[in-house]
Amino acid sequence: MTQTHDDLTELTELEAQFADRLELTPEAADLLFREARSANSFSDEPVTDEQVRAIYELIKWGPTAMNNQPLRIVLVRSPEARGRLVEHMGGNNKPKTSTAPLVAVLAADDDFHDELPTVFPVFPGARDMLAADDANRRTTADLNAALQAAYFIIGVRAAGLAAGPMTGFDADGVTREFFPDGKHRAFMVVNIGRPGPDAWFDRLPRLGYDEVVTTA
Repeated sequence: MTQTHDDLTELTELEAQFADRLELTPEAADLLFREARSANSFSDEPVTDEQVRAIYELIKWGPTAMNNQPLRIVLVRSPEARGRLVEHMGGNNKPKTSTAPLVAVLAADDDFHDELPTVFPVFPGARDMLAADDANRRTTADLNAALQAAYFIIGVRAAGLAAGPMTGFDADGVTREFFPDGKHRAFMVVNIGRPGPDAWFDRLPRLGYDEVVTTA
């Protein structure tokens, strides 16, 4: 499915028809979605700890099942840690990860239930149930860490930065390097920074509303 310039123009016009149905301004919608892209190169402008904290303080409010929060993030800043990470990246992800101003390793914490309140009014006994069921707890961690990762990417965009999320790496190797306690599992690596030269691939098509949405 190839998208032409005419297709993109038509899509933009279609989106404009529904823009007044959104509470977001058009500029905010462009920043977060329509004009945002996954970056493949970055400038050398640094990403500060203050920027990352601002991102997290925003995205932590994203909804998850039972309010569980299994996402754990390691910011890879030192040259030594960056080298260890790059060794486990696949193919073209190696140079991208080597040169991004900041790289975040995202992992799921299988013991996330320890952070749930002992008394949970919405689902009494949730903490004990998850503690007793390793398979269910892992599935729950995977789903909700993935949700939080999506919020994280949107938060990076909200900070005016570009994100380059990647799953092309040796997850077991990265887990051993950065989460040796065995309780966290790496599932995504995100390059973060200002986009550099030739940062974008061509925009790929998206399914239309009528291809996705039905009414029962």
